[in-house]
Amino acid sequence: MNVYRIDEERARREKAQKEQPPQRPSGPPVFNLPGIIVWLGGILIAIHVLRVMILPANLDNLIIELFAFWPVKYAYLGSLPPFDLLSSLWAFVTYSLLHGGAMHIIFNLLWMAIFGSAVARRFGVGRFLLFSAACSVGGALAHLATHWGEGAPMIGASAAISGQMAAAIRFVFERGGPLGAIRSNDPTAYFVPAQPFAECLRNQQVLVFVAVWFGLNLFFGLMSGPVAGQPASVAWQAHIGGFVAGLALFPLFDPVPQRRNS
Repeated sequence: MNVYRIDEERARREKAQKEQPPQRPSGPPVFNLPGIIVWLGGILIAIHVLRVMILPANLDNLIIELFAFWPVKYAYLGSLPPFDLLSSLWAFVTYSLLHGGAMHIIFNLLWMAIFGSAVARRFGVGRFLLFSAACSVGGALAHLATHWGEGAPMIGASAAISGQMAAAIRFVFERGGPLGAIRSNDPTAYFVPAQPFAECLRNQQVLVFVAVWFGLNLFFGLMSGPVAGQPASVAWQAHIGGFVAGLALFPLFDPVPQRRNS
């Protein structure tokens, strides 16, 4: 009697398993994007589609005039109308919400998904947004210092993402980190203690990723079209400014105590 009951129970479990929908294998960690990265990516795409496909050219040019970063404005601050004076303040951040073409935005979204996601998981939404804005400011300051008074606008999230990459390389390649040689796939991977920056520079993975990032920035920058009638240029100084800002600000935003050499 017990044998029959065991067989019946086994048959019932096998039938229940067959009736369940197939389970999808979990994707690689890089594709499990934090909500803030999805929302930011959606906002950047929506802004670009609105400018390129919906608004007439005169309104798009007005957006560029008010929200792009124009070095020429800062050479004439004393004579600017009040609204232009205000725009020269918020432009230190808002220029990072605008892009010059589809390849420009796709490239930035790809790298934000890789490195921005890691930083967002570690910092949380509030710190991540403040950190990214601060890196945008750092990029704008570097661009202003090297393009004082120039009449071409600067747009793009590359400076902010450069800062995110600078923050990410401090911990993602660590042992137990999400991209480390010995890695963990659970959330604790994003909270491994960061090594001092000097140690990061000895990591070949870090050096390769930094070289690829700046090389691709140069390539896609050269492919960008004109913005608001002005010729496009590769704002590599802004990328470096954002990267340096990310390195400098990382310890101030990082919630995890830094690893120290004994």
